[in-house]
Amino acid sequence: MSDDPGTGSGESLAARLREQGLRLTPQRELILRAVEELRHATPDEVLAHVRGQVSSVNASTVYRTLEVLEELGLVRHTHLSDRAPTYHSTDEHEHVHVVCRHCGDVQSYAPELVAPVVATLAADGFTMDVGHLAIFGVCAGCASQSPASRGT
Repeated sequence: MSDDPGTGSGESLAARLREQGLRLTPQRELILRAVEELRHATPDEVLAHVRGQVSSVNASTVYRTLEVLEELGLVRHTHLSDRAPTYHSTDEHEHVHVVCRHCGDVQSYAPELVAPVVATLAADGFTMDVGHLAIFGVCAGCASQSPASRGT
């Protein structure tokens, strides 16, 4: 992944949209850039980020655009909470999401973390979608706090 989120993504986005008979709009470009900059974001977080630059963008535009971007393979989603899906750029390397149930921190790990599970399932003819995988638990910081200070 490059150090500059969005580097080349406008060109890729424009080409993929043209292939589908769609055009590159400023809103589509802003929404893709927001996903890249935020790294893991819900549609509402994307909307807030985009509205910081263009106040006229509405929620339905964000939701529709995220669907189009996912169909084009430029973003994908996973469920990191019981709320809305969380989107991230496919420019990032495939990764497993590890989510703290207390503080909500999300860490990304290489797919090798679950390699034995992938191999076991592959032996049974099942191909696992590692990028959609979220593992929930308690991070070291929250685990070191007393139960009273965690609110449990």
